[in-house]
Amino acid sequence: MNTAINSAHLTFLLNGAFWTLMLSLMAFAGGGLGGFVVALGRTSPFRVLRILAGIYVQIVQGTPLLVILFLTFFGLPTLGFSISPMLAAGLSLTIYVSAYLGEIWRGALQSVPRAQWEAAECLALSRTQRLFKVILPQAIRIATPPTIGFSVQIIKNTSLASVVGFVELTRAGQLINNSIFEPFAIYMIVALLYFCLCFPVSLLSQRLERSGASRLRTLKAVSA
Repeated sequence: MNTAINSAHLTFLLNGAFWTLMLSLMAFAGGGLGGFVVALGRTSPFRVLRILAGIYVQIVQGTPLLVILFLTFFGLPTLGFSISPMLAAGLSLTIYVSAYLGEIWRGALQSVPRAQWEAAECLALSRTQRLFKVILPQAIRIATPPTIGFSVQIIKNTSLASVVGFVELTRAGQLINNSIFEPFAIYMIVALLYFCLCFPVSLLSQRLERSGASRLRTLKAVSA
């Protein structure tokens, strides 16, 4: 039995890292669309929409991602839907991410001063025009740092997809370890690959936070 890590094992781990990245992008894209809808619902002038969006957020945030994965992968087939591990992982992460991004973006929208809404209303703009032409451009600048920071959590949470058989980075490490029984070396490489995926995103988030804080100080100085 070959008990040494070779180039084939490293290639398999890199392939797992690639699918980790693809799953993260899928979750961010789908969760971003869902999160935008949730944020609009949470800030809607209609009370029913605010309540429904709030219930959705509370249910998803109060349910472990692992349970959502199990419900999707094992629950949907009982209802007659055939689902692959990748689709189950992508759908579960999309649901999970949409609730958290929805709250991040809801906070960003509500942090825009009320005077901005009132000024846009004085220009006889509709609510949709006020939202997209006045409020969203300001809210995006506020929401960008925490959104990018949360993307690090998305990358790390993809490791849970291994429980439904999706071969991402963690699952790739498990499969190799089952064949050569070198857990320390394998999981050190896995940790290093996760670090390579997450560290640049963390640096970007910190840089955007500093940039946003500097811009805010400048605006306050000008206002004074």
